[in-house]
Amino acid sequence: MILNETSYFGPGSISSIVDEVKTRGFKKALVITDNALICFNIATKVLDILDSADLSYQVFDKVTPNPTIEVVQEGVEAFQQSGADYLIAIGGGSPQDTCKAVGIIVNNPEFSDVRSLEGGANTKNAAVPMIAVPTTAGTAAEVTINYVITDVQNRRKFVCYDPHAIPVVAIIDADMMVSMPASLKAATGVDALTHAIEGYITKGAWELTDMLHLKAIEMIGRSLRGSIQGIAQDADGMALGQYIAGMGFSNVGLGLVHGMAHPLGAFYGTPHGVANAVLLPHIMAYNADFTGEKYRDIALALGNNHAATLPIEDARQAAVEAVIQLNRDVNIPVRLRDIGMKLEDIDALAEAAMVDVCTGGNPRETNIEEIKALYEQLY
Repeated sequence: MILNETSYFGPGSISSIVDEVKTRGFKKALVITDNALICFNIATKVLDILDSADLSYQVFDKVTPNPTIEVVQEGVEAFQQSGADYLIAIGGGSPQDTCKAVGIIVNNPEFSDVRSLEGGANTKNAAVPMIAVPTTAGTAAEVTINYVITDVQNRRKFVCYDPHAIPVVAIIDADMMVSMPASLKAATGVDALTHAIEGYITKGAWELTDMLHLKAIEMIGRSLRGSIQGIAQDADGMALGQYIAGMGFSNVGLGLVHGMAHPLGAFYGTPHGVANAVLLPHIMAYNADFTGEKYRDIALALGNNHAATLPIEDARQAAVEAVIQLNRDVNIPVRLRDIGMKLEDIDALAEAAMVDVCTGGNPRETNIEEIKALYEQLY
């Protein structure tokens, strides 16, 4: 199991950043975030703490949703010019993923083309030390070895996984997440549920990660609706639940939901959480016969106590229906056309999904024709 060196949890835990910086002897940070988080005074919660402690930093706020090769390369240049010796990532998956790539390339410049990081690149050196401060309860990028970059030129997203990229410190403070729009909380929340469910049924799953994923499913199912309504206890539950999911899937992989979601982000700029959320119940149904008793566990974790005594086929359907109901309750779009997918792109989407690194972990073996059929059915 590969996890962070240090993590902090709970409202107000962001203040621990000062002690971590001083204890580790860091001198200057490059803060990687996006401009919206600056404009809406979310990233400034961290910057104010740095200012009050007289800690030096420079801000790189050019991160975009579905971060690109070019953004990563700009970030590398910004770090090299800044005189910084560590990184702080503030934001959801996009700033976190950008920060990981920047940190890896600075200390492994032979990968400066970025594309060569795809898959499990053989990097020799640990990334520049990174403190991760998530502002969404979804991606768990602060605890994973994974990051995803968009290749605009070739209309594809590629997944990188590297133990050298994991942040040295993660600060999971629900106060950093409360002001996110309800639609973003919903999408990132179902993204976290997707991590937990796919991690639970992926080919690489085992007893230790099963324990983490089941607990994450339970916490997310219990907390997501209330977190969107602004209930503090549920916001804390989502912040922790998505982190626990990340502890698991980072070590065993995911499946076809992510494999099919990544091309949607590359082709149309679809937010990753939204793509996962739309796909999840349908791909669950597609995989159902290849999951043993695990869907019974999922249905129970999502609150269907009757699933304990149902025939396995009915228990599997109960798990799928529980996710459909959760999506409905938090206003997730129903069809892929609702999030911009075009029928004429299905062949190219399916080809990209088939070679995505996540697809290989799916419990049901698949092929391009079946993936095309799924995109068509979900259109």
